[in-house]
Amino acid sequence: MIIQKTAEEIELMRESALLVSKTLGMIATEIKPGVTTLQLDKLAEQFIRDHQAVPGFLGLYGCPSTLLTSVNEQVVHGLPTSRPIEEGDIVSVDCGVLKNEFYGDHAYTFEIGDVAPATKKLLQITKESLYVGIREFKIGNRVEDVGNAIQKYTEAHGYGVVRELVGHGLGRVMHEAPEMPNYGKKGRGKLFLEGMVVAIEPMINMGSRNIKTLKDGWTIVTADKKPSAHFEHNVALVNGKPELLSTFAYIYKALGIESNEEDEFRQKPLVL
Repeated sequence: MIIQKTAEEIELMRESALLVSKTLGMIATEIKPGVTTLQLDKLAEQFIRDHQAVPGFLGLYGCPSTLLTSVNEQVVHGLPTSRPIEEGDIVSVDCGVLKNEFYGDHAYTFEIGDVAPATKKLLQITKESLYVGIREFKIGNRVEDVGNAIQKYTEAHGYGVVRELVGHGLGRVMHEAPEMPNYGKKGRGKLFLEGMVVAIEPMINMGSRNIKTLKDGWTIVTADKKPSAHFEHNVALVNGKPELLSTFAYIYKALGIESNEEDEFRQKPLVL
């Protein structure tokens, strides 16, 4: 069942989402060659607790970490390790928090130093597909309208769209209805309702869409060992239109990137 949120609940969820955004912004200042994802995980846990919130992933379904850090061919759910990050890597950092009794949950794939042009293109198209999907999250549309838009956009560039892992509704629990696949047929799936909040998160592979799980039971990798990218936002349906609750602005501020990509999805300007 889709749980519609009140305007007050959506503002509480915005606070939760923005704390994830701030955490990812902090990570952006720390993620570099030589740093381990275990070190980043400790920094993130402390940062979240310092902001009077609880890491949303830690202990959830038995998850042993605050961050899920997926490097290169790792798609999602990568557990932090003591392996140093290297020049040319890409690292998806997925983070969740529990604040005000609501969850925030989103992700960004970072480029580490000088990344191969083909990999940079994968990240660019995957992030663009996130916004292509968000545009379809509106009154009158259905779940698979979002997935269809993401699928068409990314497959047009020859990429593989992961099927086994999907976005989801978000609220007082991390995973609510509906599931939000990144593929589908227009006009199918649950009808979108005012006040619903979802996590939209394309997971796109440079090669085949096929994946497998490593022996740790968590880390998902591409079957062909080619790179994978992952970007995720939290979005509410407000006045019939998509309203971003999360932002990459803290990341961009840390990295010196100028962008107006999120402006069309805010009914009020974001104040950092």
